[in-house]
Amino acid sequence: MSLKMRKFTYVTLVAIALFVVFAPQPYIAARSSTSKFNALANFKHQGSCQLSSLDLYEPRSHVCHNRTSMLEAMSSGGRAGRDMPYVSRGCDMVWYTTRDVCEILGRFSQVMLIGDSMLRHIVGALNILIREDLGYGAVTDWNFNKEERRDCFCLNQFNVKTCSVQGIYKTADVLAHDPKSLVCPKLIPGWSTDLSIEQINRFPIPDEESTRLRASVRVSQSVVLPKPRAFILGQGLWNNLEPESSVHWLDYVLSIINRGADFQPPTLLVTPNAAGKDKPDRWLVTQGNKALARFEEAMADTANKLGVDHLGTWNMSIQATLYDGVHLDMRGNLLKAMMVVNWLALLEY
Repeated sequence: MSLKMRKFTYVTLVAIALFVVFAPQPYIAARSSTSKFNALANFKHQGSCQLSSLDLYEPRSHVCHNRTSMLEAMSSGGRAGRDMPYVSRGCDMVWYTTRDVCEILGRFSQVMLIGDSMLRHIVGALNILIREDLGYGAVTDWNFNKEERRDCFCLNQFNVKTCSVQGIYKTADVLAHDPKSLVCPKLIPGWSTDLSIEQINRFPIPDEESTRLRASVRVSQSVVLPKPRAFILGQGLWNNLEPESSVHWLDYVLSIINRGADFQPPTLLVTPNAAGKDKPDRWLVTQGNKALARFEEAMADTANKLGVDHLGTWNMSIQATLYDGVHLDMRGNLLKAMMVVNWLALLEY
């Protein structure tokens, strides 16, 4: 072999080795230990709220090996009875420990949820996980009075409207007002991420909401190997489950989060959960379970065409408690939140 050929081969092998070492990889820590223990056992108020992760999700198979299989499994599972643990189809997600959740979120410079109240509840559940607090983890309890602390406890963080509207919109507020309640910096020194929600309910998007969204979405950084951004989107009910309006909403939101980027940042579309028995009668035709199931299918196709991942939540909620016929309680939202964490974990960054 000539010297020139040896040099070429050596350089090629080095390049391949560097690619293998530094190529984007999904988060894999603890993936072999699925949900065989109550991951909520040490959370504050666990004794009063009486909630176990084993009551929310039951693993029965192998861990899903990529985003596509995980999202399909989570979207198409079922329950063996009302409020029984959810079982995915084909493979399992991981119910991550708090440290794992912190490490997964910490891989990103920005994790932003954009959408309606269902997305607001997911970000509330994410804050329960990183504050390790089942009693008040989803709400701004640092400014609660005595009555609010009594009325907005545990499940009522979500079930009582006057409590849920006091949910945490951004983790920066926790750092500003109650930093000791955030577990991640204690577990991982130097931990940081921008976890937030922008509530954008309908299309056309009002000018003030559009301005606020543009200001909140970080423009893609140009430095070498920046921490990536990730976006979780969800909307539909405010446009009466009209796919055309929701496609326009999605196109507009994507145009904002993609500005200045060389490629589309990781984006997940979460379609609305099923309706419950207390759904107001006037919405049963346009927003009932038949309409919701069809909307989920239509938006899954749209997401695929736009290069956006999709998580359906109709199956996971059809036999779950929906306290007002529309929204899931804390149990369902913790399950949704962990599905989102699994999606983030399987992103190759």
